[in-house]
Amino acid sequence: MRLVRLSFAAALALSCATALDHNYQTAGPAPGSIRFKWISGSICAATNRDPRIQIITYNEDTYLLRENISIHYDAPFTYLLMGNEGALLIDTGATAEAEYYPLRATVDAILKRWGELRGKRDMPLTVVLTSPEYPSQNQGYQQFLKRPNTKLVPLDLAGMKAFYGLSDSWPGGSGRIDLGGRVITVIPTPGAHKDGVSFYDAYNGFLHTGHFLFPGRIMISNDKDYVESMSRLQAFAKQHRVKWVMGGQIDMKFLPGVEYMRLIRYKPDERVLQMESSLIDEALATATRLLGKAEVAVRPDFVMRNRVSPDERPSSRPKDLPRIPDMPRLR
Repeated sequence: MRLVRLSFAAALALSCATALDHNYQTAGPAPGSIRFKWISGSICAATNRDPRIQIITYNEDTYLLRENISIHYDAPFTYLLMGNEGALLIDTGATAEAEYYPLRATVDAILKRWGELRGKRDMPLTVVLTSPEYPSQNQGYQQFLKRPNTKLVPLDLAGMKAFYGLSDSWPGGSGRIDLGGRVITVIPTPGAHKDGVSFYDAYNGFLHTGHFLFPGRIMISNDKDYVESMSRLQAFAKQHRVKWVMGGQIDMKFLPGVEYMRLIRYKPDERVLQMESSLIDEALATATRLLGKAEVAVRPDFVMRNRVSPDERPSSRPKDLPRIPDMPRLR
């Protein structure tokens, strides 16, 4: 393969002197792809030499960022979306120290280069969280506290509701964040957390659900709230085009109904991140069945726990799931 080297003059030619706007009104979800395997971490985290943050460009206005599993076992995802007049960062990861998890520096570098290509310098940034109370999504928040031209969602529930204009309509209402032609819908989804929020991006057809619905260990904190929130999410999905549900982390293996143990920092056989919208229906049916019960429900794409600890094991494997054969043992 021949490597092509760009000269400094050629690189400068890739910048734009005048602002270019993009039309975010599309007949269907914007093109994009996730073609790369996520970094797997290491058995010994101290020896890991992978990037602290893995970056995938889904399309020219959407970036998927993942914290290295060797830094934090949840390896949470962060999403950076750009519009004509602003950018939005959804979630901030599980590590506060920029030395180990340089989220702000990474976001700044992406926005700087994106701004050069579009002729848009110093784009305003809004930082939001799918759950301000959940540590794996809020620890990088403090890296942005003194960042210029930046709005951060308040961490307290009352402040968060006011930020989205939901003080009088929580949890039945919805809010909106306008990035300049690219509007993000804010949907209250308490149940896994009391302050849970999901974000719908019509441009990509993505429903960003954080820890509320994701391919992993779903911990229900209030089963009544969870069912009501999932019912609203189901109704919303039926009225809007949802290409994928994009959660906040991955706990599942590629084998149906098999999850990684907690605290594991090496996950070579993960399920893919993206989930079909039909899983909203399955999650609602599962949560409804769990109402009032202390039980673990194993499904092909997630494991739901209600009124039990995160390490509670299921009493049996559901008969509708494929049987996983025993691994061969050395004799």
